[in-house]
Amino acid sequence: MPILDTVVFPVAGRGTRLLPLTKSVPKELLPVYDKPILQFAVEEAIKAGAKRLVFVTHASKPAIGDYLQPDSALKDVLESDGKVELARALDEITLGSGVEVIFVEQDEPLGLGHAVLMAADHVRGDAFGVILPDDVILGQPCLPEMAQAYTGGHMIAAMDVDRADVKKYGIFRPTADASIGKIVQASELVEKPSPEVAPSQLAAVGRYILDSRIFDALRNLEPGAGGEYQLTDAIAADAPAFGLAGFRFSGARHDCGSHAGLLGAANARATELTCAVAAE
Repeated sequence: MPILDTVVFPVAGRGTRLLPLTKSVPKELLPVYDKPILQFAVEEAIKAGAKRLVFVTHASKPAIGDYLQPDSALKDVLESDGKVELARALDEITLGSGVEVIFVEQDEPLGLGHAVLMAADHVRGDAFGVILPDDVILGQPCLPEMAQAYTGGHMIAAMDVDRADVKKYGIFRPTADASIGKIVQASELVEKPSPEVAPSQLAAVGRYILDSRIFDALRNLEPGAGGEYQLTDAIAADAPAFGLAGFRFSGARHDCGSHAGLLGAANARATELTCAVAAE
């Protein structure tokens, strides 16, 4: 069984930062140039070896389930109309028969820790992945890169940020020099510290490989910041026993939960495709 047999996608959020775009369309289905945000995340999970995809969603977002289901009728219409390239595009986003898709409903937005806990009954293996689709990572896929380096404990994708921007992220407290190496061992994450007290400039990004024993910590969580159940609190509780590491990934991260980030990702994706065509 692959290390990351299961990948969890917390997709129940309302996407309020992207209103009015998200009034009727889930943010996960907004386009990044030529494909939806969600498609990037799904492809990344499959490349990491995932055979079970668990979507923690909300009843108000049935379009996510619709998107992930194959549409043979539409494909037949396209082919009969001679639109072979479009039919092929549908094939490219269709999950293979060896990939299982599970939906779990989160009725209330009680935090990322709560969302991950809701997937507990469906996780297989000693470790599992978590992808926050808002963080679109272009270039080299992040989760497969992490999986190759993973040796146990909890691992979170990490990137270096400007000192002035640390207040926007969870920041690692390294146990050694954080300026070198792809893997940085840490004792904890400090949530959105001020620049004056931030323990480093290494910020957490929305990709996780978690030891499955984290569910014990999640079940015992008390509400944290904002009255929500924070995944970072469970990771911090586990860090002394299981270890915590940040992983500097090779790709380029775009925050597609904002208008500016969505536009930046679309421009970067267009450039990526243009370069790929030119290289052929």
